[in-house]
Amino acid sequence: MTAVTLETSTAAAPSRGPRGLLWAMLRLHCSALWFWALLMAVGVGTLLWAYGPGADAAWAEYRKVGCGGTAADLGCDFTVPAYSRYDTAVGIGAGILGLVPFLAAAWAGGALIGRELESGTAQLAWTQSVSPARWLAAKLAVPAALLTAGSLVLTLLHRMLWSSDGVLRMAMTSREWHHGITFQANGTLATAYALLGLAVGVLVGLLQRRTLPGLAIATAAQMALMAVTVALRPHLWPVETLTDKDEYPPFIGMVVGDGALTSTGARIEDPICVDNAKCLAEHDIVGFYRDYHPSSHFWPLQLVETGIVLAVAGLAVLAAFRLLNRRTGAAV
Repeated sequence: MTAVTLETSTAAAPSRGPRGLLWAMLRLHCSALWFWALLMAVGVGTLLWAYGPGADAAWAEYRKVGCGGTAADLGCDFTVPAYSRYDTAVGIGAGILGLVPFLAAAWAGGALIGRELESGTAQLAWTQSVSPARWLAAKLAVPAALLTAGSLVLTLLHRMLWSSDGVLRMAMTSREWHHGITFQANGTLATAYALLGLAVGVLVGLLQRRTLPGLAIATAAQMALMAVTVALRPHLWPVETLTDKDEYPPFIGMVVGDGALTSTGARIEDPICVDNAKCLAEHDIVGFYRDYHPSSHFWPLQLVETGIVLAVAGLAVLAAFRLLNRRTGAAV
């Protein structure tokens, strides 16, 4: 009697340790989790080094060669080795933020979704009291949380660095606020593009249901979408215009377009008359213009593009759920 009671008690005892869909997903993709942690460690480490000893060494070496002014000095128009190391560290930190959307798309289209559908792991999970909708929600929610957290940390560090090294950048005449990777890494776009990569990868993985095609097509799709949004960027906010009657206005900020002005105020393509008075008169050119975005347009451009990117990501997620619903029917 005692033996029977002991056996029953032992059989009924709950198993210890974490259980459920979240734990199963983390175990299945533990290598990706470790890779993400390593990538974040590299990004955080390089940006923190650049913020502290890297910037200090660049300034010390710059002053050592007799420069050290607060603006670019024509007599010091070169880059000291310490600044090259500093700039490389900044480039690595920002480059990781630029690379994350493509890594997210490739991983989501290949390992996260495509491989599980190809191997039958997903279908097995759907028979173990896990609905397809819940399965897909977990596949989106967990990576989205990790991508958001990591991207925001790197973005905040990059902004902290950007806010502190303005004079150093001016002295070395490097990196402008509107340059592609700098623009993306200094605001909300880095996180938005990472989430877009995840959403696009999940949708492509569901469409392809195979690892390698899912990986390749998701990466290509992410590249195409980013190319479109980057091309649209200068036109997402009204530009400001500079004019000059003798020559082109100076380059200030993000230049969108330029050309010649006629006496009626019409804009025409520059016939390249240079200072030929007869040529200018023949084309009725009385001045020149340049359309541009000043640095004050950073946040308007950043937020409008972020809204577009998140809207596209939301549509991709909606399409993914609808596709899964159509394929699994009432099970979703």
